[in-house]
Amino acid sequence: MNDQANKHWGTALLDALTSLKLAIVLLTLLMVLVLACTLAQVDLGTHGAVERYMRSWLVWWRPDGASWSIPVLPGGAPVGGLLILNLSVAQIRRLQLTWRKSGLWLLHIGLVLLVAGEFVSAMLQVDARLTFEEGHSANFVERTREYELAVVDTTDAAYDDEYGVPQSLLLAGGSIAIAKTPLQLKVVAYMRNSELRNRTDKDPKSLATAGVGPEIAVQQLPPVTADDAQDTPSALIDVHADGVSKGVFLVSAGISAQQGFSHAGRHYRIDLRLRREYLPYSLTLKDFSHDVYPGTDIPKNFSSLVRLVHPGSSEDRTVLISMNQPLRFEGRTFYQSSFGKNDTLSVLQVVQNPGWLMPYVSCTLVTLGLIVHFSFSLGRLQRRRVRAAAAAVGAT
Repeated sequence: MNDQANKHWGTALLDALTSLKLAIVLLTLLMVLVLACTLAQVDLGTHGAVERYMRSWLVWWRPDGASWSIPVLPGGAPVGGLLILNLSVAQIRRLQLTWRKSGLWLLHIGLVLLVAGEFVSAMLQVDARLTFEEGHSANFVERTREYELAVVDTTDAAYDDEYGVPQSLLLAGGSIAIAKTPLQLKVVAYMRNSELRNRTDKDPKSLATAGVGPEIAVQQLPPVTADDAQDTPSALIDVHADGVSKGVFLVSAGISAQQGFSHAGRHYRIDLRLRREYLPYSLTLKDFSHDVYPGTDIPKNFSSLVRLVHPGSSEDRTVLISMNQPLRFEGRTFYQSSFGKNDTLSVLQVVQNPGWLMPYVSCTLVTLGLIVHFSFSLGRLQRRRVRAAAAAVGAT
């Protein structure tokens, strides 16, 4: 009896999971989330809106002035995951593996890939930027929304030894040992966003005891979400070398002055900066061009002529990167993004997304599936008409 009951419940659960009604509800929820995400971009920016609505488990609503919030909708993550499961299981369970159903197979596979592509992008896509001036080379990119604490050994004039502490460890706090050095860092405080100003007599005593920190007042601010805004993170770091305190340093993305200390004949610099990823190749900006429409300051086109040198593969070539012509190389795509310094500085947006082809493949499969399915349907309709005409002639 228990086996029959379990089988009944299993069948009922499978029927509910693969039902067409569930698929329609999930697709409707996705359309609502897309609409809400689009409207929210006005206040949150593209990145903030996508994170809140499409890449979250729950969408929360907080009344104005309240300190509490309540969930009002499932986020894009559970809706998309359940839709993938619904389409996949329904396809395997119900669709016959025949030529007549090939269009529906292609349609289902395309929809699954379309939703799965967003999951791949959410988990694996990395957005960065590369900034260089004419005549200068760069062999690293900077992640636009991630920071790191850099400890740089500048003792050797020929090269620097850099040690990076990711933002996640700074947020966790505690003590951090720098490998292959006698340094131990203690995170006194970390602020995702902050405001800096010159200290006055009315300000409380600074926690910083070394570097430029004692002269600067810092105030914590909520993180920004707009696309054209950037957080200014700050941290108070207590530096120890072989157990000897070197002082508490205030490091911040808003501080341009170099701060450092010495120990046992070695010199170190400490800085809070955008997280860097070093490349096995370098790009040199040979020339930057900024074209405008005649009689206006409206940009018509801007492009960077760069030299790509990869010692590992003996590759050495010149590439033109323009607004509509990116450079794709070793899994990264370099887009022309911005410029500055009287058209002598170029900023490239660098995107690393292993799933960038999935939307194109999915849309192609959906289109092909619809064509195949309607072709079979039109063929069946045409055959019925021929049979009906033949039967009418035979009857007369």
